Amino acid sequence: MTRILITVLATVLAMALWTGTVFIGTSQGWWKTPITDSAASKDFVVPVRDKIAAEHRGNLGFALIEKGKVIDQFSVSSGEPVDENSIYQVASLGKWLTAWGVMVLVEDGLVELNAPVSKYLTRWNLPDSDFDHSGVTIGRLLSHTGGLDDRLGYDGFDTPKDVQTLEESLTHAEDASPGKNGIVKVGGEPGAEWKYSGGGYTMLQLVIEEVSGLSFADHMKQRIFEPLGMTRTTFDHDEAIAWGLAENFTTTGKTEPFRWYTALGATSLFTSPADMARFVAVQSPSGSQSVLSQETLTAMASSHATSMGADVWGLGVMLYAPNNQDGFIIGHDGNNEPAINTAARFDPATGDGIVVLETGSPLLATEIASEWVFWKTGNVDNLAFAMALESMFLRILVGCVIIFLIGLVIGWRQWRSSRIRTGLSNKASGESSF
Repeated sequence: MTRILITVLATVLAMALWTGTVFIGTSQGWWKTPITDSAASKDFVVPVRDKIAAEHRGNLGFALIEKGKVIDQFSVSSGEPVDENSIYQVASLGKWLTAWGVMVLVEDGLVELNAPVSKYLTRWNLPDSDFDHSGVTIGRLLSHTGGLDDRLGYDGFDTPKDVQTLEESLTHAEDASPGKNGIVKVGGEPGAEWKYSGGGYTMLQLVIEEVSGLSFADHMKQRIFEPLGMTRTTFDHDEAIAWGLAENFTTTGKTEPFRWYTALGATSLFTSPADMARFVAVQSPSGSQSVLSQETLTAMASSHATSMGADVWGLGVMLYAPNNQDGFIIGHDGNNEPAINTAARFDPATGDGIVVLETGSPLLATEIASEWVFWKTGNVDNLAFAMALESMFLRILVGCVIIFLIGLVIGWRQWRSSRIRTGLSNKASGESSF
């Protein structure tokens, strides 16, 4: 019986060790190889072009940045031609720029990061809850740690006449993504955990309007886009349409109209690959921009939120992976149905970065950008880890089943051997009694 118990314990321990090994190995990239063994940028671009040729279904714009300079860029299309100046709707990637719109007001002394958001709102306020709303600060909204539980996700509207006001959308977003109730409220202790909130950025959009006295689109144009020389970037739908939009492809290769949004700051930035590359490049150590101070940029790129023990968010930026220089690869991704996928990654220490804007393939931009992170740093970025979860759990399950079956066979043999020995012992005892 003792041997069987030891086998059971050993089986449980082996399953635990297997689970831990697979989890750590996946997060550390033990089974992953870089897209190229070469450190040369031209050799990185070659397999990227191959991947795009094999997988893209719509429009795509690509830019590679080194030391604050764009060293390679190209565009591909399955429809009308596109180039580096073509306008894409980039979904949640716009949150990174919305954060800049907030931070210029912080530097102006008009907004405090640690102040409750309610201090700046007169047109709308959070509904009552069981939590202290004074903890819902500007900084926590930027880092998704304000305790909001909306997890929005906006699907947008068919026509401009359907678009809600900001106040209406915050109360109940009629274009909430599937599975979300569209209500922005405090559902947890502010500051206790990271929980993604599109509604938090819609609140920040309202803060910008209330504090600046301008429409959100005008504030962003005057304070961010024009000073940075981003001449093909806007939150104004009409302006973007007047410039001419790159076709919006679905996963089946068909085209469909772009959607209209109330939640501009959360999900409806229009920009070009060239402008987005410029936005990344000017943040390099050798870059030239006077919109935000280096102190502010450093604060934005520092950890303000963790999840599963990993640093995941700064102020308005995702922290994808360590950059091996006491900092992080930062940036943002965007996804809107049916198949808008955008990604930008940037290393503040080197000025290197990548921009991929595309429609038609749900995760192609994110996959390419994540490959860049692993190629540059040897570290798996957080979104690449998230994309690997399904295969990781399958590997864990298969391994644990095999370990369990091995343990079961060993235990059965031990039990059978024990029964045989017991039988022989009983037989021997019976014979000796005569």
